[in-house]
Amino acid sequence: MADEPDSQLLASPLQLFNGIAAQGERVRALKDAKAPKDDIDSAVKLLLSLKMNYKATVGEDYNPDCPPGTLAPGTKGGQEDCEDFVDPWTVRTSSAKGIDYDKLIVQFGSSKIDKELINRIERATKQRPHRFLRRGVFFSHRDMNQVLDAYESGKPFYLYTGRGPSSEAMHVGHLIPFIFTKWLQDVFNVPLVVQMSDDEKYLWKDLTLEQAYGYTLENAKDIIACGFDINKTFIFSDLEYMGMSPGFYKNVVKIQKHVTFNQVKGIFGFTDSDCIGKISFPAVQAAPSFSNSFPQIFRDRTDIQCLIPCAIDQDPYFRMTRDVAPRIGYPKPALLHSTFFPALQGAQTKMSASDPNSSIFLTDSAKQIKTKVNKHAFSGGRDTVEEHRQFGGNCDVDVSFMYLTFFLEDDDRLEQIRKDYTSGAMLTGELKKTLIDVLQPLIAEHQARRKEVTDEMVKEFMTPRPLSFHFQ
Repeated sequence: MADEPDSQLLASPLQLFNGIAAQGERVRALKDAKAPKDDIDSAVKLLLSLKMNYKATVGEDYNPDCPPGTLAPGTKGGQEDCEDFVDPWTVRTSSAKGIDYDKLIVQFGSSKIDKELINRIERATKQRPHRFLRRGVFFSHRDMNQVLDAYESGKPFYLYTGRGPSSEAMHVGHLIPFIFTKWLQDVFNVPLVVQMSDDEKYLWKDLTLEQAYGYTLENAKDIIACGFDINKTFIFSDLEYMGMSPGFYKNVVKIQKHVTFNQVKGIFGFTDSDCIGKISFPAVQAAPSFSNSFPQIFRDRTDIQCLIPCAIDQDPYFRMTRDVAPRIGYPKPALLHSTFFPALQGAQTKMSASDPNSSIFLTDSAKQIKTKVNKHAFSGGRDTVEEHRQFGGNCDVDVSFMYLTFFLEDDDRLEQIRKDYTSGAMLTGELKKTLIDVLQPLIAEHQARRKEVTDEMVKEFMTPRPLSFHFQ
């Protein structure tokens, strides 16, 4: 049954919603260009037809301010559905607690990472589950049981994750998929490919090709500083690798042939005004999901399944990939989805590289970390000490506590902090100091490791080459 969402994807309410937006833009463009009346009338007729189809599917009139997510046909919409909206570029919620991930699992049609699956990972690896699994940071999956079936019977898989390099400095939220991917690489002892989508950032942002590639090299140093095994890890720039790898480019073209313009408009919300580079990019992000995109690693094998740890907002790319895979003769990639890392100002706001106070950056000094947490971290505490002692704080909205769930390893201590803060025994200032004491050494140690990463090391990680692994 796990395959159903892939086949239903292209008929989703979100596709209709985005199609209406695109058609509306087309009507406006025709009117602005003073196009022939027949052309305008035809476009308006199609727009009205799409809106009628939308109402029949969703049960409500089209509202441009309220995307439906991927609600099942016939599901009633309404204000609740306006609260959370997730796609690869937009994460929006009106709740101070952040996105409702149980709802998102239903909307995206993925599967919850439950205790049974976590126990199975523990049995397979003979290692204690990572804190991100224990605490639900990685909360959703596609076909992870299938990956474990293969692993337990001695069949291979490989890891694929990525980074869109949009600035020199990464923040702590960017580390989450890499911290977890390193753990997966260690416990399963499998190869890893890391895509640096510098082509994507060139297409979406006001960057030159040289700037985008420069950010790739800088971000690669932070990724390497996470401790990946150079003998099992290949980091590649799209701008560089696609030009030297026929296997990779052939897969891009195969994917492009099997996805229509209407489909990418429906999945990603592209409009007629978007450059064709954006429209074709999803095929580039999909290609590393197939092992023969890396002939230097896997030769011409096409049967090696890929496991992709990523934030849930990247899932639309891989729903498209999973829909295409059987049609071009490849196994569907499996996925592990993480929650979103909250901005300092609260889980309903978005971190921004252009706002240095929205997160803790990997370049921040101990003093900057202390100042940012004390000054900007949204508090779940009460207005006065007296009220806080009486009623306690709210860990569900307190950003300092949220950050501790990501970075404090000790489960017992984290639970004690939760109890003390909720009861009022711990004040907001004390909670913030606890977070500062965790973050300052973590960032300092990362900075020390990064200093040891030379340009030669980056070049070695990014050189296409065989990796060290033992597959049957």
